[in-house]
Amino acid sequence: MRTNLIREKWARDEAVLNGWLAVPNGFSAEVMAHQGYDALTVDLQHGVNDEANLIPMLQAISTTDTVPVVRVPWLAPGIIMKALDMGAYGVICPMVNTRDDAEKFVEYTSYAPMGRRSFGPVRALIYGGADYPTHANDTIVRFAMIETAEALDNLDAILSVEGLDAIYIGPSDLSLSLGCTPTFDDVDPPAAEAIDYILERATAHGLKAGIHNGTTTAAKARIEKGFRFVTVSSDARIMAAGSQAIVADMQGSLKPSESGGY
Repeated sequence: MRTNLIREKWARDEAVLNGWLAVPNGFSAEVMAHQGYDALTVDLQHGVNDEANLIPMLQAISTTDTVPVVRVPWLAPGIIMKALDMGAYGVICPMVNTRDDAEKFVEYTSYAPMGRRSFGPVRALIYGGADYPTHANDTIVRFAMIETAEALDNLDAILSVEGLDAIYIGPSDLSLSLGCTPTFDDVDPPAAEAIDYILERATAHGLKAGIHNGTTTAAKARIEKGFRFVTVSSDARIMAAGSQAIVADMQGSLKPSESGGY
């Protein structure tokens, strides 16, 4: 079976650089995949992406060694299993708030006897290899999103669920849940304390911790703290920022000079 680069890097205690795909397009996903990211996550929870775009985007990522990950819309067995059948090698599940949520997530992403994932890895066999069914449970990476005050209250119970590989922090939702301003990097003190606490408890349970970042500066600082899966911005934000920089730089050259020329 095709190996999972995320697990390989974690085995060496290296951090994984993850890109974020909000644009629902196979070509843009292919462009992102060829830039050197370790992993790329197709976001089906927020924005304009939907299930119909998932196959071409996963196929585009597969033109490289970049690991395909999917953030599913919710803790629902149908879309979780379908994302895996389509070839996702990692699943990020939002709003995991209780031990029961975490247990269901592991069950939905695992074949029996570990779980109750239905058997039908149509494209996963092409991507992963003919022995995919035998090794899928140990190859897929399962991220539970910790992003609410309720999840904080149940944190150790969630982290102790067997089969869970990692947690992923959504700083904006976590901030909102704690009564703070939603942002990625410069979070308010209560949210910052919660992020440090989640990282500490995840490490104590032997799980890897991931987090969304707005800048490379924030991502580097969080790697130093111990995060081993960092996302920086998204394809849509990168495109907007790059375009804004070009437009701003060109403004002074678009008006006629006093001599009448350009």
